[in-house]
Amino acid sequence: MSLNLDKTTWKRVRLGDVIRRSRTQADPANGDVDRYVGGGHIDSDSLTIERFGDVNDGQMGSTFTYLFQPGQVLFVSARPYLRKSGVVNFSGVVADKTYVLDAVPENGLLQEFLPFALASDHFIAYATAEATGSMNPRLLWGQIQRYEFDLPPLDEQQRLADLLWALERHRKLLAEQTIRIEATASAWLQAVLSSEFPVKAIPDLVLDGPRNGRSAPANDEGRGVPTLSISAIRSGSVLGGDAVKYMDVTPSEVAAFVIEDGDFLVVRGNGNKMLTGLGGLADASVLPKGCVYPDLLIRLRFDPSRMLPEFAAAQWNSKAAHARLLQNAKSTNGIWKINGKDVKAHSLAVPPLTVQQRIVDQLRQMRGSQSAAITELDGLVALRSAISNAVFGGAE
Repeated sequence: MSLNLDKTTWKRVRLGDVIRRSRTQADPANGDVDRYVGGGHIDSDSLTIERFGDVNDGQMGSTFTYLFQPGQVLFVSARPYLRKSGVVNFSGVVADKTYVLDAVPENGLLQEFLPFALASDHFIAYATAEATGSMNPRLLWGQIQRYEFDLPPLDEQQRLADLLWALERHRKLLAEQTIRIEATASAWLQAVLSSEFPVKAIPDLVLDGPRNGRSAPANDEGRGVPTLSISAIRSGSVLGGDAVKYMDVTPSEVAAFVIEDGDFLVVRGNGNKMLTGLGGLADASVLPKGCVYPDLLIRLRFDPSRMLPEFAAAQWNSKAAHARLLQNAKSTNGIWKINGKDVKAHSLAVPPLTVQQRIVDQLRQMRGSQSAAITELDGLVALRSAISNAVFGGAE
């Protein structure tokens, strides 16, 4: 799309000349406010902030005294590469490392335009380069004030802000739609599985497994045999891409661990208990040839004459089945683990194959709708980024 930008009328400004930092303070202990916003309440790359904590929840630190009001913009100065900033529609307090900002229209900047300037690749690149501190780098107020960019006239800012906010509203609707579809699919599957179907233990449903994988020293040079990180297990599938690593072994040493179509890989251990025990169904075409699975994954090969692998994967990751499996999970040094014995003791409902196929078909239809929404969502994010780069410039 063409924005018809005529930058000859734009003015070079310092950010500090067109924004104002509010330093108004409030004491939550006096009942002045009942909400606070921490970094964990702000989603990366979101332009609005909707989550908050209760000041009486015992989680708020002593530095949460800086008051914000609806319509103001919050910018988290710590680790600016995380892109945590946005507009709030409620009042509360933040800590000293979160700046409360207002645009100064009389100096040429609209409040509606400010969030996009702070979210631009150009600003984030500057903020990341200028942040000080090694463990928890922070963009100090003096540094944020020195940032320079080309600012359109007020009427053009309004036109661009209207366009970008329309994209943001549509993005939020699509994001909510994907969540609703997921919730609907989960509730529907749970209702179906509540029927009186026979229940069988895992050893009665598989051709092979459970079998732990094989790990070895890893390298970043593509040397040896491709393998996976546990991040490959996502949304019931086995992903390739960035989840593929390499380890220093020969193919013959790990031949027994090569991933095949229809293999079901279960996360054996994870620092997050709720990710432990989840599984993904492998599609070998998205993985490098000869890719093997590591020791932190367990492989199962379901017998399709008794349980369709796609149905097994959906049921395995359902809330009720996953909760039953996690009853045996144990934590060691902060890592939650299950083992082959736990998997063997696990059980699944076994409807007739025709019923399994109908369930799979219905889930595919729901996932197809979700996938279409995600594709459109990705397109909107890319469009917003392209518009932002055209207006503010890309990362330098």
